[in-house]
Amino acid sequence: MASGIEKVVPTGTPPDMSRIGSKASWDEKGESVVVAEMENDLQMRDSDYDEVVVAAGKMSDEEVQSAIEMMVEDHAKDPNFPAAVIEKAIRYLQDPTLKENPAEYAQVYEELRLEAALMYTNSAYPEVRAVVDNQDDPSMPVSTFRAWFIGMIFVALEGFINQFFYLRQPGITITYNVVQVLAFPAGKLLEFILPTWEFTTFGYTWTLNPGHFNLKEHMLITIMANVGYGTPYTNDIVIVQHINRFFNQAWASNFGYQFLVGISTNLIGYGLAGITRRFLVYPSYAIWPQNLATIGLSKAFHSGRNETANGWRVSRMRYFLYCFCGMFVYFWFPNYIFQALSYFNWITWISPNNVSLAAVTGGVTGLGLNPIPTFDWNQITVMADPLINPFFTVFNMFLGALVTFPIILGLWYGNVWNTAYLPINSNGVFDNTGNRYNVSLAVNSEALFDQTNYEAYSPAYLATANLMLYGVFFALYTASLSHAVLYHRREITMGFRNLIKRTAVLQKTDRDVHCRLMSVYKEVPEWWYFCVLCIAIGLGAAGLGAYPTSTTPAVVLYGVFLAIIFCIPFGIIMSITNVQLTLNVLAEFLGGLWFSGNATAVNYFKGYGYVTTAHTLSFAQDLKLAHYIHIPPRVTFMAQLFATVVSTFVCVGILNFQMTQIHDVCSPMQPDHFTCPGTNTFFTAAVLWGTLGPRRMFGEGAIYNGLLWCFLIGAVLPFPFYYLGKRYKTFERFHVPVFLYGGLLWAPYTLANIWPTVPIAYAFNVFIKKRYLAWWSKYNYITTTSFAAAIALSAIVMFFALQWAGVTIDWSGNTRPFNGCDGNACTLKPIPDIGYFGPGPGQFH
Repeated sequence: MASGIEKVVPTGTPPDMSRIGSKASWDEKGESVVVAEMENDLQMRDSDYDEVVVAAGKMSDEEVQSAIEMMVEDHAKDPNFPAAVIEKAIRYLQDPTLKENPAEYAQVYEELRLEAALMYTNSAYPEVRAVVDNQDDPSMPVSTFRAWFIGMIFVALEGFINQFFYLRQPGITITYNVVQVLAFPAGKLLEFILPTWEFTTFGYTWTLNPGHFNLKEHMLITIMANVGYGTPYTNDIVIVQHINRFFNQAWASNFGYQFLVGISTNLIGYGLAGITRRFLVYPSYAIWPQNLATIGLSKAFHSGRNETANGWRVSRMRYFLYCFCGMFVYFWFPNYIFQALSYFNWITWISPNNVSLAAVTGGVTGLGLNPIPTFDWNQITVMADPLINPFFTVFNMFLGALVTFPIILGLWYGNVWNTAYLPINSNGVFDNTGNRYNVSLAVNSEALFDQTNYEAYSPAYLATANLMLYGVFFALYTASLSHAVLYHRREITMGFRNLIKRTAVLQKTDRDVHCRLMSVYKEVPEWWYFCVLCIAIGLGAAGLGAYPTSTTPAVVLYGVFLAIIFCIPFGIIMSITNVQLTLNVLAEFLGGLWFSGNATAVNYFKGYGYVTTAHTLSFAQDLKLAHYIHIPPRVTFMAQLFATVVSTFVCVGILNFQMTQIHDVCSPMQPDHFTCPGTNTFFTAAVLWGTLGPRRMFGEGAIYNGLLWCFLIGAVLPFPFYYLGKRYKTFERFHVPVFLYGGLLWAPYTLANIWPTVPIAYAFNVFIKKRYLAWWSKYNYITTTSFAAAIALSAIVMFFALQWAGVTIDWSGNTRPFNGCDGNACTLKPIPDIGYFGPGPGQFH
């Protein structure tokens, strides 16, 4: 609120809470107490106040007491819940001296009563209240002809464009943000041109044009688009199998095989998402911050009122257009005209060939220690969007990157594991001459591991920052499990208990306004999702078993079992922090151990473990989006299911065309630039983890065996911080998995991609949010989504208008960032005169 919440509290007597309901001061003894801090503690806007005080006046003392106890029980360790409210709730329940001061006791009780009413009538989280309505109109049309027509058209277009350009360098991707922007004018066009005739089909009356194109239709299209924009992960596996410069298995061009494995990996994630709704969708703590930005953007198009926000009367739509147009024009400079704005490695310009200066401060191949590293919003949001992510998330990530920074420097300057002969920050794999590892020299003519060839060539070596990334990944997997047990065991236990009992919703979700609003719609039973899961597993097993993949169909079950273990703890962490943890490294590691020498089997284990987990979280996020917008669950079920099938069919069809009709596809000299950069990286990883296997890099006696201790470090690390958090408030917002996630910044990214987010996140999500809540609620999410949409569309225009034709601007503003040691990835030590470092041919096994 613009001014403090003013109340009069009678001194020496319990507060008369029935008087809460008027903003006017009440003064029985002529003594006023202005509770100015209540505004900051509750983070409540004027628009929330009247509804809350009415509800507070209707609550009995027993209901208030129960609500306060629930706050502490459910949200004491919730980093998104207002900390000041939790402190007061704990004090009210546990401090016996509070009642000795009646005036202070009345003030605390009044604030907690308002918070209890706020939690019942709306969301306890100001981020959610900013964009999500606490009311619903069940009669609003959702599953309309135009929503399905627009949604499926965009799903097909996304699949076509994203798959077609995935194999090209440079590539291009149409994201759901772009569709979200374009869907509004498309919906309004159909609203204008479609007839309003009514039809009756099987007793159901419907029309092509139910009137105003509404928010629910728009969000249903967005959900379809979010499902459809990702290409099937199995397409990389198929390309690697088929292309003659890789594994040269001609049979992999079979469309039936490609569709079976593609639809299987997509639908398994969908089935798991539905089964995990009790953990990731229904609970109020699962706020999914990314969804709030998505809703905020759509609200800009559909908001029917324009309330004043701290003196600003610019409408959401007009504000979106201002930000969109400004970023659309500006992005041409860092991305095309003046790329030094993107990689502003100005410190290295002082001495371009200074190896140490480039390694420490460089933003291209260095570590990026630079106070002003970039003016490119796209670079700033690589790791975390500072306007979407909570400040505690951004700061924990920054701490993780900052702590690992000197470790990387120490390893490099100490030449640990021969790292000084390699660039300090690279995601490449190298041989003992410092060149990229040529996997063809370690395999036979059938692309299978050959011990003789391997020993005559070289072990595989990783750059320092890449080694740090692997070590942090190992620690992160076990830390996430320990963190989930310590901080979320109650929620996980409750979810499993209710899943076994097959109750409709979680216990206590009747207190969440959105669960109550959704209760009027028919829910999707668990067995629907379980059937989808079983069918998807069967399709995947059939695809692997019916074709000569040399892979056991059981790999599907192995991968799904891995996904089941991690999807709930990873999902809880992502729904709270907006940080998505991935299983790619663990899946490669375990797959390489179980299927050593069989790269295809490792690829599929990785697909069914890592990718299905990622899909589970993506689908669960969309289910929460539908939950917030109050879209009927069965409509969401059908939209996600059909969009998945259509997207997979289109992507596989385009892939089949590319493999069979584009001459010399994936060749470095392919004339139309279909050089498959991502697929080449995938093939290298497949051979390293599948053909060479992790034992030769991390096994007993291997060069990087010591990194396996990181599994143990990660498992133990959350425990001291958990108990420190109980004793010291400083550690309450320290989140070990997010901290470790910050250590994944490296190879190829740098501090330049995380440091700038810290002041921006503080400015928006702490300073502005605390002092100008109305402005923040109205404009914050629109700001970042307008930037994201503008960057995506601007990149598309640049690509087709200029980059496709090979038009470049050759001047120092575009070349200087990539000159010198930062651009050329200089090493600390030169290769020895014998021509290699480490053990030579015949000296390793």
